[in-house]
Amino acid sequence: MPAKLFAIGNPLLDISVTQGAEQLLEQYKLKANDAILAGPEHTPIYEQVRTTLQPLYLAGGAGQNTARAASYVLPPGSVVYTGSVGNDSFAQTLREANDKEGVESAYYVREQTPTGACCVLITGHDRSLVTNLAAAQEFSVEHLRTPEMKQKLNDASHYYIGGFFLTHGIESALEVAKHSSAANKTLAFNLSAPFIPQFFKDQVDQLIPYADIVFGNESEAEAYAQSHGLSDTSAKGVAKHIATLEKTNSGKDRIVVITQGAQETVVAIGNQSVTSYPVSPLSKDAIVDTNGAGDATAGGFVAAYVQGSTIPECVELGHKLGALCIQQNGPQLPYPKQI
Repeated sequence: MPAKLFAIGNPLLDISVTQGAEQLLEQYKLKANDAILAGPEHTPIYEQVRTTLQPLYLAGGAGQNTARAASYVLPPGSVVYTGSVGNDSFAQTLREANDKEGVESAYYVREQTPTGACCVLITGHDRSLVTNLAAAQEFSVEHLRTPEMKQKLNDASHYYIGGFFLTHGIESALEVAKHSSAANKTLAFNLSAPFIPQFFKDQVDQLIPYADIVFGNESEAEAYAQSHGLSDTSAKGVAKHIATLEKTNSGKDRIVVITQGAQETVVAIGNQSVTSYPVSPLSKDAIVDTNGAGDATAGGFVAAYVQGSTIPECVELGHKLGALCIQQNGPQLPYPKQI
């Protein structure tokens, strides 16, 4: 039986806009390059974008993006993704995108709540994400305990948890994490956004002991350093710190991967090593949209790791998928496949 990846996160439909994005940033007091959960003051943005602009609708949600990126590499039927959606057309769009890319959608369906959405405001090479979780935040750990989902958990050899899921789903995340650790399998976790280690520090600290691989970017690493009182806030310093934290499964070293956009990627392995890997630069003209690049990079790394590749090979494939992603509109990869 081929190795399988089981991923869990917040399924969202991305509503992406370029024309008019600058005005929306100013109107809603948003940062050009950021990721936030929508507050009451942001609620009108979704209807405003839908009715007054010409948005692009794409399957999204960071964990789901990573699952599809991993499936881009792995054999068909190797990736299962779960999260909570509504019973609506948005959810159907997500299912169709996953079907196209070989990901099995094992959703928990909420009949009375709409599928979550993320407004993506693109300005130049920046993107501002404003997320309304809606059904995504109603995931229940009981879904993981059904016979069907238990079987999917048992069949998997590797697991992936997106950091955004910790805003509401720590019980379910720990259910997956403890299963992975007890079975001596591999769990990957992504910090996902600076506000996760900043405002959900306790949840991050509960999960990391079970994580065999931890992903983050330079902004997330800095936020982690600040919330944990680290004196060294550099990517290397944070990677080394997280890599050497206590681990429930002490039989294998934790791998920490910190990306820095076009700058070098840092990888720390337990207390053994901290290595930098250069990123092959793309010309500015080749960059279309950076949304989802980090998710694609994590997906490439995890897929290579599932296949038994070396760490340098995992980094190389992660970089390749990240580069392919930023040459597309939204969090997607090109077809025919370019790997």
